[in-house]
Amino acid sequence: MDTAAPDASAGLVFREATDADVDTLVTLIESAYRGDSSRAGWTTEADILEGQRTDPEGVLAVIKSSDSRLLTVERDGRVVACCQLEHRGTHAYFGMFAVSPALQGAGLGKVIIAEAERQARETWGATEMHMTVISVRDDLIAWYERRGYRRTGRMTPFPYGDERFGIPQRADLQFELLVKALA
Repeated sequence: MDTAAPDASAGLVFREATDADVDTLVTLIESAYRGDSSRAGWTTEADILEGQRTDPEGVLAVIKSSDSRLLTVERDGRVVACCQLEHRGTHAYFGMFAVSPALQGAGLGKVIIAEAERQARETWGATEMHMTVISVRDDLIAWYERRGYRRTGRMTPFPYGDERFGIPQRADLQFELLVKALA
């Protein structure tokens, strides 16, 4: 799950998403987190959330936002990953992170998050990266901790009743803020 392949970054192309990428990115994000296809990777939320993870309107809003960019990652001309970067003053927010389930566990995520951090520092002068993770996702939080993120204990409620974010399968979901200082 966490073994970096020596060539994890080989052939990767990073670019900003465009309107033409919306459907491809929605499909990628859904495949990484929801439904049976997500079980091929380790980032699945299928046991805690059903329904959608995002929608075309949400992805397009990130693409169109002047304070945000949706970093799209291609290999061999195929979109294999993405992540959102949003400028929020002295820090950047990292979200909408998805890696194709078939490629998870080979070190690709490490390469992408490192590039996202580099871009946040160089583009906006961000001194910290913030993200929120569903607090019951212990394996995912541990992965981020190995990348230098720390748990803050600061929680925000899950948007129960708003099916744009999924249909919760348990009553204890909330988001925890994770933070990393960017050198």
